[in-house]
Amino acid sequence: MVYKTSPRNPLSGSRRRALTAALAALLGALLGNSTALAAPPAVPTVLVGASTSGAGFEIDGSLQALQQSTVAAQLGGNVLQLAVKAGDRVKAGQLLARIDARDAQAGLARSEAAVAQADAELRNARLNAERSRELRAQGFISQAALDVAETQLRAVQAGVQQAQSGRTQAALARGFAAVTAPFDAVVLATHVETGELASPGRPLVTLYAPGRMRAVVQLPASRSAAARGAAAVQVQLPGGDDGRWVTPAARTELPGTDPVSQTIEWRLDLSAADSAGLQPGQNVRVRFTGAAATVGAATPGRLTVPAAAVLRRGELTAVYAVQDTRFVLKAVRLGAAQGAGVEVLAGLQPGERIALDPVRAGLAGAVPAAQ
Repeated sequence: MVYKTSPRNPLSGSRRRALTAALAALLGALLGNSTALAAPPAVPTVLVGASTSGAGFEIDGSLQALQQSTVAAQLGGNVLQLAVKAGDRVKAGQLLARIDARDAQAGLARSEAAVAQADAELRNARLNAERSRELRAQGFISQAALDVAETQLRAVQAGVQQAQSGRTQAALARGFAAVTAPFDAVVLATHVETGELASPGRPLVTLYAPGRMRAVVQLPASRSAAARGAAAVQVQLPGGDDGRWVTPAARTELPGTDPVSQTIEWRLDLSAADSAGLQPGQNVRVRFTGAAATVGAATPGRLTVPAAAVLRRGELTAVYAVQDTRFVLKAVRLGAAQGAGVEVLAGLQPGERIALDPVRAGLAGAVPAAQ
């Protein structure tokens, strides 16, 4: 005997209808999200234009002491004593280092002996010349013999002067054993240690006078004309982005261009008040303002773009430029910072439009936002 059972559905009719509605809503949400994801991102853009004629430019530099000296050895020998270290304050004439002077002392002793010998020869030659004059007056010797005696006297006198000069030189060389400070200064660096061999010309100690400083910048030769015609030059003292801007007391352009870097050195002397608390080697920022206004009307304007619009990948600097309805990546060569922007030396033309957000512009399907 066969028993038949009807199939049983675990869901009631109302629960089945509710589940169907929830699935339909979830499917609609997924379809809506896929449509949103499929929509290409719209990226804001900006028009590239030339900077104003008086904008000027900025460049990095460093501080140097207005009076700085590297004291070198003038005598060969071992360094017996190094009396200072970096950071010490010294007075003019204060001992910096002492060099072994035994060889110089021996040379002075030889010179003293040479002077004594020359003095003895001078006395003998003077007596001989006096006797020759007396004998000549009495007619016992010829004029030629008298001339020989006087010539010998003059030669011996010259020998005495030579020996005395040698003694002076030897005494001066012995004085070089004690190396002293040429002016009131701060020790910037020492270049030898006790026991090392010093030779004439070898640097021993570098000093600087802390009263006055100057900012030194290596300016590209292509900007020299603009810098010369700058209406104002300012130096930002160390202190971060909020460092104080000051006007230098004097500015000097060195008359020569470095053949390798093609730069010209500019020196901007600071006043004593502005130099207070500064040290050599600190970084500064130099601003030349109003430079382009004096260069001439034929000077082309500089292109600037927002710094955030530049894409940097290693050595690559590029922007996303608008072409028709899409973005294309264009490599650019950048110059100095211009406030919130950066100067573009090559790669763009005035009137081009670029993306403000290079990351979003690089996404697939990105399009320029409507203006």
